[in-house]
Amino acid sequence: MDGPYWQRKLSNKYNAREFAKLNGCRVPDLYWKGSEVDGIDFTSLPDQYVIRPTVGKCSKGVYVMDNGLNLFDQKSYTPEAIKHNLKQDLKNQPDLEFLFEEFVRTEDGKYVVPNDFKFLCFNGEVAAIVVIDRVSPRVGYSHFYDEDWNKLKKLHYLYPGKEEPEQPECFQEMLEQAKHLSKAYGIFVRIDFFATDKGPVFGEFTPTPAMGKNFTPEGKKLLLEYWDKYCKGLI
Repeated sequence: MDGPYWQRKLSNKYNAREFAKLNGCRVPDLYWKGSEVDGIDFTSLPDQYVIRPTVGKCSKGVYVMDNGLNLFDQKSYTPEAIKHNLKQDLKNQPDLEFLFEEFVRTEDGKYVVPNDFKFLCFNGEVAAIVVIDRVSPRVGYSHFYDEDWNKLKKLHYLYPGKEEPEQPECFQEMLEQAKHLSKAYGIFVRIDFFATDKGPVFGEFTPTPAMGKNFTPEGKKLLLEYWDKYCKGLI
């Protein structure tokens, strides 16, 4: 918070997890961080783990690994193949780093691609919660709720709906943490969580969801109303 627009630093996923920790939120265990990918000891990793680049969007470059299988694309990868792919990413973006993190389990203890609980927040106020039942980085099913878990009209056109998800057992704790983080962040941000067998686990901050595109008229109206009421004059 040492200058204007300090929130931009939290688009870096490592910075974001450290900020969330400072504010009392759970984050996935961190196994390795860096860019020297030849130094990664894959034998020290558990059978399930996640790889995320510190900067990126739309889950690009994310691996959700379960015994060598990436659940995001249903392809198997050897450690050598993963290292090769990460090196290619570094050629395109030399300042990139990678996080090797815990693969958090669902509330019933399963290793599956977890639902995303995305809180659209304005300086401590939650306008809506988008729940995405994700199949892959670009395939999934979305549902929309207010903070009392009342269903809302569709807010954006991404991810057509499917069967309704159940409210997670840790929802109230997740909601409280989202509001606390949002107040600390100060301006509009989307805050992502996972519902796990350890309780809510922080995912990341997204300052410009979908770059502001693909929102329905109802979604635009709702978010603009919250912006004018709780973040007027802030960018």
